Amino acid sequence: MKRSEEKQHRRHEDGYPVPRVASDAYQVRRATAQDADIIAWHRARMFQDMEDVSGDAFEILRAKTRTRLKQWIDDGDYIGWLATPFDKPEMIVGGAGVQLQPILPRPLDVSTIGEGRQGTIVNVFTEPQWRQRGIAGLLIKEIIIWSKNEQQLNRLVLHASDDGRSVYGTARIQRRQRNVFRRRFLVLPS
Repeated sequence: MKRSEEKQHRRHEDGYPVPRVASDAYQVRRATAQDADIIAWHRARMFQDMEDVSGDAFEILRAKTRTRLKQWIDDGDYIGWLATPFDKPEMIVGGAGVQLQPILPRPLDVSTIGEGRQGTIVNVFTEPQWRQRGIAGLLIKEIIIWSKNEQQLNRLVLHASDDGRSVYGTARIQRRQRNVFRRRFLVLPS
Protein backbone atom coordinates (compact mmCIF):
# COMPACT_ATOMS: atom_id res chain seq x y z
CA MET A 1 0.00 0.00 0.00
CA LYS A 2 1.38 3.42 -0.96
CA ARG A 3 1.95 6.04 1.74
CA SER A 4 -0.98 8.19 0.53
CA GLU A 5 -3.34 5.18 0.52
CA GLU A 6 -2.10 4.19 3.96
CA LYS A 7 -2.83 7.68 5.24
CA GLN A 8 -6.36 7.60 3.83
CA HIS A 9 -7.15 4.27 5.58
CA ARG A 10 -6.26 5.08 9.19
CA ARG A 11 -8.87 4.10 11.72
CA HIS A 12 -10.47 5.96 14.58
CA GLU A 13 -9.92 4.55 18.07
CA ASP A 14 -13.29 2.77 17.88
CA GLY A 15 -12.25 1.00 14.67
CA TYR A 16 -14.21 3.09 12.16
CA PRO A 17 -12.28 4.54 9.22
CA VAL A 18 -11.28 8.16 9.61
CA PRO A 19 -10.80 10.18 6.42
CA ARG A 20 -7.46 11.98 6.34
CA VAL A 21 -6.37 15.20 4.74
CA ALA A 22 -4.17 14.40 1.76
CA SER A 23 -0.73 16.00 1.52
CA ASP A 24 2.29 14.77 -0.36
CA ALA A 25 4.75 16.81 1.69
CA TYR A 26 3.49 16.47 5.29
CA GLN A 27 1.86 13.96 7.54
CA VAL A 28 -0.31 14.74 10.54
CA ARG A 29 -0.48 12.53 13.61
CA ARG A 30 -2.36 12.66 16.89
CA ALA A 31 -0.42 13.97 19.86
CA THR A 32 0.18 11.91 22.99
CA ALA A 33 1.02 12.97 26.54
CA GLN A 34 4.69 12.48 25.59
CA ASP A 35 4.27 15.38 23.15
CA ALA A 36 3.25 17.82 25.91
CA ASP A 37 6.68 19.48 25.89
CA ILE A 38 6.62 20.35 22.17
CA ILE A 39 2.99 21.53 22.38
CA ALA A 40 3.87 23.71 25.38
CA TRP A 41 6.81 25.10 23.38
CA HIS A 42 4.46 25.90 20.46
CA ARG A 43 1.98 27.62 22.79
CA ALA A 44 4.62 29.78 24.45
CA ARG A 45 6.18 30.63 21.06
CA MET A 46 2.76 31.52 19.66
CA PHE A 47 2.19 34.07 22.45
CA GLN A 48 5.77 35.30 22.13
CA ASP A 49 5.29 35.88 18.38
CA MET A 50 2.15 37.91 19.18
CA GLU A 51 4.21 39.88 21.75
CA ASP A 52 1.86 38.79 24.56
CA VAL A 53 4.63 37.17 26.65
CA SER A 54 8.34 37.77 27.19
CA GLY A 55 11.17 37.21 29.65
CA ASP A 56 10.45 34.92 32.60
CA ALA A 57 6.76 34.74 31.69
CA PHE A 58 7.68 32.65 28.61
CA GLU A 59 9.16 29.83 30.72
CA ILE A 60 6.40 30.06 33.33
CA LEU A 61 3.75 29.73 30.60
CA ARG A 62 5.62 26.85 28.99
CA ALA A 63 6.03 24.91 32.28
CA LYS A 64 2.42 25.40 33.38
CA THR A 65 1.13 24.45 29.93
CA ARG A 66 3.27 21.29 29.83
CA THR A 67 1.94 20.11 33.20
CA ARG A 68 -1.69 20.80 32.28
CA LEU A 69 -1.38 19.20 28.83
CA LYS A 70 -0.02 15.92 30.17
CA GLN A 71 -3.11 15.59 32.36
CA TRP A 72 -5.62 16.85 29.79
CA ILE A 73 -4.31 14.63 26.97
CA ASP A 74 -4.51 11.57 29.22
CA ASP A 75 -8.02 12.56 30.39
CA GLY A 76 -9.24 13.29 26.83
CA ASP A 77 -9.85 16.99 27.53
CA TYR A 78 -7.28 18.02 24.91
CA ILE A 79 -6.82 16.44 21.50
CA GLY A 80 -3.71 17.51 19.61
CA TRP A 81 -2.33 17.05 16.12
CA LEU A 82 1.28 17.46 15.02
CA ALA A 83 2.62 17.95 11.49
CA THR A 84 5.89 16.52 10.23
CA PRO A 85 7.54 16.35 6.81
CA PHE A 86 7.02 12.93 5.24
CA ASP A 87 10.74 12.43 4.84
CA LYS A 88 11.50 13.51 8.45
CA PRO A 89 8.74 12.12 10.71
CA GLU A 90 10.74 12.93 13.86
CA MET A 91 10.79 16.68 12.99
CA ILE A 92 7.64 18.39 14.28
CA VAL A 93 7.07 21.57 12.26
CA GLY A 94 3.61 22.56 13.45
CA GLY A 95 0.71 21.66 15.64
CA ALA A 96 -2.83 22.47 16.67
CA GLY A 97 -5.22 21.22 19.28
CA VAL A 98 -8.78 21.20 20.52
CA GLN A 99 -9.60 21.89 24.14
CA LEU A 100 -12.87 20.14 25.04
CA GLN A 101 -15.30 21.26 27.72
CA PRO A 102 -18.92 20.51 28.54
CA ILE A 103 -21.48 23.12 27.54
CA LEU A 104 -24.99 23.90 28.69
CA PRO A 105 -27.86 22.38 26.67
CA ARG A 106 -28.52 24.37 23.51
CA PRO A 107 -30.67 24.04 20.38
CA LEU A 108 -28.95 22.30 17.51
CA ASP A 109 -31.99 22.94 15.33
CA VAL A 110 -35.63 23.78 16.03
CA SER A 111 -36.46 20.29 17.32
CA THR A 112 -33.14 18.99 18.71
CA ILE A 113 -31.37 19.94 21.93
CA GLY A 114 -27.66 19.22 22.23
CA GLU A 115 -26.07 18.41 25.58
CA GLY A 116 -22.54 17.69 24.53
CA ARG A 117 -19.25 19.53 24.45
CA GLN A 118 -17.64 22.50 22.84
CA GLY A 119 -14.25 22.24 21.22
CA THR A 120 -12.02 25.29 21.10
CA ILE A 121 -9.25 25.13 18.52
CA VAL A 122 -6.08 26.41 20.19
CA ASN A 123 -2.29 26.28 19.80
CA VAL A 124 -2.27 26.57 16.01
CA PHE A 125 1.44 27.10 15.46
CA THR A 126 3.96 26.53 12.68
CA GLU A 127 7.70 26.90 13.18
CA PRO A 128 8.76 30.16 11.44
CA GLN A 129 10.96 28.53 8.79
CA TRP A 130 8.02 26.26 7.78
CA ARG A 131 5.35 28.98 7.49
CA GLN A 132 3.48 29.86 4.29
CA ARG A 133 3.47 26.21 3.16
CA GLY A 134 -0.11 25.31 4.11
CA ILE A 135 0.75 23.41 7.31
CA ALA A 136 -1.64 25.34 9.58
CA GLY A 137 -4.42 24.93 7.04
CA LEU A 138 -3.69 21.22 6.83
CA LEU A 139 -3.97 20.95 10.63
CA ILE A 140 -7.27 22.87 10.69
CA LYS A 141 -8.70 20.64 7.95
CA GLU A 142 -7.67 17.58 9.97
CA ILE A 143 -9.48 18.99 13.03
CA ILE A 144 -12.62 19.66 10.99
CA ILE A 145 -12.63 16.09 9.69
CA TRP A 146 -12.16 14.77 13.23
CA SER A 147 -14.98 17.00 14.54
CA LYS A 148 -17.48 15.58 12.06
CA ASN A 149 -17.01 12.14 13.64
CA GLU A 150 -17.44 13.33 17.23
CA GLN A 151 -21.05 12.65 18.23
CA GLN A 152 -20.97 14.64 21.47
CA LEU A 153 -19.34 17.74 19.96
CA ASN A 154 -22.00 20.42 19.50
CA ARG A 155 -19.79 23.37 18.61
CA LEU A 156 -16.28 24.00 17.33
CA VAL A 157 -14.76 27.45 17.89
CA LEU A 158 -11.51 28.78 16.46
CA HIS A 159 -9.60 31.51 18.26
CA ALA A 160 -7.39 33.20 15.68
CA SER A 161 -4.86 36.00 16.05
CA ASP A 162 -4.50 38.71 13.44
CA ASP A 163 -1.52 36.72 12.13
CA GLY A 164 -3.71 33.64 11.80
CA ARG A 165 -5.74 35.04 8.93
CA SER A 166 -4.65 32.31 6.51
CA VAL A 167 -5.74 29.67 9.02
CA TYR A 168 -9.03 31.46 9.55
CA GLY A 169 -9.46 31.69 5.79
CA THR A 170 -9.28 27.89 5.63
CA ALA A 171 -11.90 27.57 8.37
CA ARG A 172 -14.12 30.20 6.75
CA ILE A 173 -14.01 28.30 3.46
CA GLN A 174 -14.99 25.15 5.30
CA ARG A 175 -17.81 26.99 7.10
CA ARG A 176 -19.32 27.93 3.75
CA GLN A 177 -19.72 24.25 2.99
CA ARG A 178 -23.02 23.69 4.77
CA ASN A 179 -22.56 19.93 4.51
CA VAL A 180 -19.63 20.32 6.91
CA PHE A 181 -21.17 22.58 9.54
CA ARG A 182 -24.98 22.52 9.22
CA ARG A 183 -25.35 24.89 12.17
CA ARG A 184 -23.82 22.18 14.35
CA PHE A 185 -20.37 23.73 14.16
CA LEU A 186 -19.53 27.37 14.44
CA VAL A 187 -16.08 28.66 13.60
CA LEU A 188 -15.36 32.21 14.72
CA PRO A 189 -12.33 34.49 14.88
CA SER A 190 -11.46 35.83 18.32
